[in-house]
Amino acid sequence: MSESPSENKIIRKKAMDYLSRREHSRYELYKKISTHNFDKDLINQELDLLIRDGLLSDERFVEAFIHSRKKNGKGPLKISAELQQRGADESLINKYIEEIENSEWLDSAKQVVEKKLGNNQQLDYDNQLKMMKFLNNRGFTIDQVKLTIKKLKKDEEVG
Repeated sequence: MSESPSENKIIRKKAMDYLSRREHSRYELYKKISTHNFDKDLINQELDLLIRDGLLSDERFVEAFIHSRKKNGKGPLKISAELQQRGADESLINKYIEEIENSEWLDSAKQVVEKKLGNNQQLDYDNQLKMMKFLNNRGFTIDQVKLTIKKLKKDEEVG
């Protein structure tokens, strides 16, 4: 039992090392630390202390993750699935995904298609299909995909 305090410190230090790089969900942090063969109860105890101290927050993790992935051109479906894989609470995911206006998702989808197409390519039928598949794979909803392609076609006709 005399090893416990030092093991607690080691667990906390490992957790802090991970958290210094980026936000983590409790589940993610537990998985990473448990690979080091620490006592599971001690890991849980230290993670609870980190939460209590405000150093570990699933809410902060979800918010930062969504912001980061959206900035990289990912859609709400893909982001949601990735967060679920990382052990985030579904209600938290939905809360933060729904806070983002649909127009922001549409702008993001439009930007990734424009980047993918480049300056010179027309949005002909084949490219439309490719871009629809591309956006779908990026995790945008069907409605967002259709509206984005429609908007790009309209812009192309005007411009």
